[in-house]
Amino acid sequence: MKYLSNKVAVITGGGSGLGRELALCCAARGMKLVLGDVDEAGLSETLRLVEERQPAMESAKLKVDVSRMEDVEALAQLAKDRFGAAHVVFNNAGVAVNGPIWENTPADWHWVMGVNVYGVSWGIRAFVPMMLEQGEGHVVNTASAAGWVNAPGSGVYNASKHAVVAISETLALDLRDVGANVGVSVLCPAFFPTGIVDSERNRPKDLAETAPDTETKKLRQEQLRQAVEKGRISAAEIAEATVQAVENDQFYVFPHKKVKALVAARAQAVERETDPFDTLSGR
Repeated sequence: MKYLSNKVAVITGGGSGLGRELALCCAARGMKLVLGDVDEAGLSETLRLVEERQPAMESAKLKVDVSRMEDVEALAQLAKDRFGAAHVVFNNAGVAVNGPIWENTPADWHWVMGVNVYGVSWGIRAFVPMMLEQGEGHVVNTASAAGWVNAPGSGVYNASKHAVVAISETLALDLRDVGANVGVSVLCPAFFPTGIVDSERNRPKDLAETAPDTETKKLRQEQLRQAVEKGRISAAEIAEATVQAVENDQFYVFPHKKVKALVAARAQAVERETDPFDTLSGR
């Protein structure tokens, strides 16, 4: 979708981090915004920042738990009622948990899969029919380098992001089957400064963390925090690369080029068939 001016961008997770930067990028291109997030204060702050730069920008926002189909359907209805369309949908909301995978609880799995996998699935189900009807559109699903290579201590998150890659590839092929004028991109960044390490702040009480706070878990959490804080590419840069991918109808988006080298090294490990690929050592 080369020309984005006056088109409608829908962004989940729009209250902070990458979602906020995507909103700023889209507004800078003259797009209208429909933002969803569980964090209503964050949504208001995003729109305040956008309006500082683009005073004439048109927008709408809604408190949305993307793990709930009815919430995502309400977001789609808001876009249709307010602007009559949804042209670019960023299924971006995401959360993470850490620790040895045998210690992850059912609540861990329900929360992460609900947001990271169902959130993408419900976004597709709610918005793609609208795009097919209007004759154009583009879906951007936020996956991760963790959708390709697996670091220890992040089993639930890794599984969710592998699913997002699979869903995105299948969606693109399904749309090709029907000859639809709807593009797909799957965003696969490595570590960059964002609030993902503090996603527990939005965790629902009925899925509260109960996993043991072991030394291994603490170590992996600290390693993750440091990796995120030291990320060399900013959320703003990743957002810009993502919106450019929409304009260029680009499917795979790897802002960190080292990820592709890791994927290639993983393929070599598969060829050897002896040991699991170690993402941290690169072999």
